[in-house]
Amino acid sequence: MKTKLVLSAAAFAALAMAAGKTYNVKLFEPAMVGNTELKAGEYRVEVNDRTAVIKSGKVVQEAPVKVETADSKYDNTTVRLSTGAKPHIQEIRIGGTKTKLVFEDRAKSSGI
Repeated sequence: MKTKLVLSAAAFAALAMAAGKTYNVKLFEPAMVGNTELKAGEYRVEVNDRTAVIKSGKVVQEAPVKVETADSKYDNTTVRLSTGAKPHIQEIRIGGTKTKLVFEDRAKSSGI
């Protein structure tokens, strides 16, 4: 019986890790992710491995992301944007955690 319980707990832990993390983010101005412009508003960001899926209503956008850990916790969730005519999301720092989501610039990664 103990063996089944241990195996069940291990399977549950593996599924929980595979499911990734979900964060709520608010954009105060329009911002680009990849080739998609996200309007100001509330979004859910699901991180699985090296991919972030950003959702709000019918809008669903995937983007490559790197998860980094800071030395100390962030007080608030903040979104760092690039400068320019159409700002792109560069980072999302998750308030109350040491987690920073760094978004890959597709133009740089593809050599454009």
